[in-house]
Amino acid sequence: MLDIKWIRENPRALVEALVKRSWSAGDAQSTVDDLIAKDEARREHLTELQVKQERRNAASKEIGNAMRSGDAALAEKLKGEVGEIKSFIQNGEARERELDKALNDALAVLPNVPLDDVPVGKDEHDNVVKRFVGEVPTRPNWVKEHFEIGEALGMMDFERAAKLSGARFTVLKNQLARMERALGQFMLDLHTIEHGYEEIIPPLMVRDEVLFGTNQLPKFEEDLFFTPHGDGRLGLIPTAEVPLTNLVREEITAHEKLPLRYTALTPCFRSEAGSAGRDTRGMLRQHQFYKVELVSVTDQESSIAEHERMTECAEEVLKRLGLPFRTVTLCTGDMGFGARKTYDIEVWLPGQNAYREISSCSVCGDFQARRMDARYKDKDGKGNRFVHTLNGSGTAVGRALIAVIENYQNEDGSVTIPEVLRPYMGGLAKIESK
Repeated sequence: MLDIKWIRENPRALVEALVKRSWSAGDAQSTVDDLIAKDEARREHLTELQVKQERRNAASKEIGNAMRSGDAALAEKLKGEVGEIKSFIQNGEARERELDKALNDALAVLPNVPLDDVPVGKDEHDNVVKRFVGEVPTRPNWVKEHFEIGEALGMMDFERAAKLSGARFTVLKNQLARMERALGQFMLDLHTIEHGYEEIIPPLMVRDEVLFGTNQLPKFEEDLFFTPHGDGRLGLIPTAEVPLTNLVREEITAHEKLPLRYTALTPCFRSEAGSAGRDTRGMLRQHQFYKVELVSVTDQESSIAEHERMTECAEEVLKRLGLPFRTVTLCTGDMGFGARKTYDIEVWLPGQNAYREISSCSVCGDFQARRMDARYKDKDGKGNRFVHTLNGSGTAVGRALIAVIENYQNEDGSVTIPEVLRPYMGGLAKIESK
């Protein structure tokens, strides 16, 4: 959530930021004008309330003076005035809540402001490649996509998954099931032992206010799954970013404890609303998948450097697996709602003859912290500031499995296991049909 004080002082900057995010100039200007009008109405009402409260206090003292001087008529007149003021204040407090809600609702659907160095563009075609890592080999004519390989091995079953749950689910078997588990364990070990992240096992169902904190609500409600709980509901997490980032919600963290770095391997649940017809074959776009998440909580001065560090941690996963990839800076039109800047890491898939996203690392500034009321103590200990939050995939386990299957496939249909995974596979060097 953006700071209304900043918006009030920098209305033109917000209009320009929204236009960069592919808003029309007219919509951007009217939105900013509406926000400022809502804030003005709220501020005017608060000023009027304050004036009334001050008059009530003064009138109460005047009543006492009138009573002591024996002026009963004046005392009664003042009592009537105080009664009217009390009624106004009671109604005014309800009106204040209405004005607060109107302003906060308008702020809640406003995207974050991109950093100045984010490329301006409309969609993925305007993203800018930051670096290539690894060489893409010549593609032989026998190369297959992951689902063809998995089904031929008898270890990837979409038909039975559809009987159980419908489309966009997969049953993995035998050594492919073990390799997916191995990938997750390898990533966790790398991030905890070498990169200094603290492993967390979080809840997989969370409250609405937690989803609001990491900006899934209200804008992306249709992308979520919910289950009834008590008199309300709980949402299944679309990513471990949600519970991990909210670990600091409504808290003030000591400056010396920052940065906080968390990682978790969890299932993720997404309805994939709006993705009909996209990636319908195979495991690329599923309703349920595993992902290793990285979350950092920093002070204001450290978040940009932490973004580079987090991205390098995610890239190291692919380097150790020997997978070619590229890292791109997302343009303003392709960047996520809550991000100020995002790097996507795209792994090479020879079966598709294309790079596909396997990780997305974003710095959000204090956007999420304002929604969570998450703060930290200044170095001098005198004041509190909102923390800065970052999140990234370290990486998507299912997509890593796809990448390994396609990049390590052999002409005979077998799949060579990368060296780094073999200790997690009981020393097995190759997956082949039995």
